[in-house]
Amino acid sequence: MTSTTPGNCSGPWAAAPTARTPAVPVAPTPPSGAPDEAVPAEAFHSYRRDRERRARILGMLLMRLEDDHTLALGRAPDVQEACAQAYGPAERPRVVSLRELLGVIGARQWRIRGVDVPALGARVHAHYGVFSPVRGEYVDLVAEAPLPDPAAGGRPRTAFEIGTGTGVLAAVLARRGIERIVATDISARAVDCARENARRLELADRIDIRHTDLFPPGRAGLVVCNPPWLPARPASSLDQGVYDPEGRMLHGFLAGLAGHLEPGGEGWLVLSDLAERLGLRTRAQLLAAFGAAGLGVAARLDIRPRHGRATDPGDPLHTARAAEVTSLWRLTVR
Repeated sequence: MTSTTPGNCSGPWAAAPTARTPAVPVAPTPPSGAPDEAVPAEAFHSYRRDRERRARILGMLLMRLEDDHTLALGRAPDVQEACAQAYGPAERPRVVSLRELLGVIGARQWRIRGVDVPALGARVHAHYGVFSPVRGEYVDLVAEAPLPDPAAGGRPRTAFEIGTGTGVLAAVLARRGIERIVATDISARAVDCARENARRLELADRIDIRHTDLFPPGRAGLVVCNPPWLPARPASSLDQGVYDPEGRMLHGFLAGLAGHLEPGGEGWLVLSDLAERLGLRTRAQLLAAFGAAGLGVAARLDIRPRHGRATDPGDPLHTARAAEVTSLWRLTVR
């Protein structure tokens, strides 16, 4: 991981190949006005069309769940517990698509196993429809970025986390010593999931999780947001953790940040540059959005992804994924 200041935001980047290993040089930012030539935007749109076509086909295959969440089919797997967690108590028979049922079963396994989060020294468990924190590099950024000092009295006492999901970043902030964290999410499933994880981690007395869109009332010395990274239409509820049409959440966070920061506070925007490398957004557009919101960049920390797709040459978006960098932008009111 490396940190850059506003004066050299376009300079060389460095990355941590694993959570706690030394940084190594990586490629510079792509030109602010041009997409990655090896993976133009059309390749991304073609990839998305193929995924949506597959989703439609699987969505046409329907499965009947009985009034006790069972499948009345020979050799059918036991899906009762998985469906109860996704849908609540069984009341009447229902019909669901095979695609959805496979997602429900997979979510049950994620919920049982959880995801190891080294920054917490614990596991975080995702519910059905809540994006799992399998990409640990963005957690590492929040765990290691220097905390702001709004009143020259040490770390901020209160932090907001916008779009909390599983609550993993709120938990990291609590473990870093912030006394009170208010975490929000527009998804009721995510709110339930984050609350359960906070209880499991014995942090529920310090993390207040609210069902609301974007900001809670008031101001904080630190406001953290890890919005969906790609400005495109999601194909499912789970896709909403990655895809956000026209970057609604990103722009909503930037527009409201100045009004929710204490004097001297910081907003931490955690964002991959994959959209830039796919030609869906330029670096110039992102920086212009900062300026339009009255925000300046105090510094930026960068890290390379460690997930399997980043090194898989068979991935349709391999060129862009192999060069991807995730950044924590430390934003302040100008």
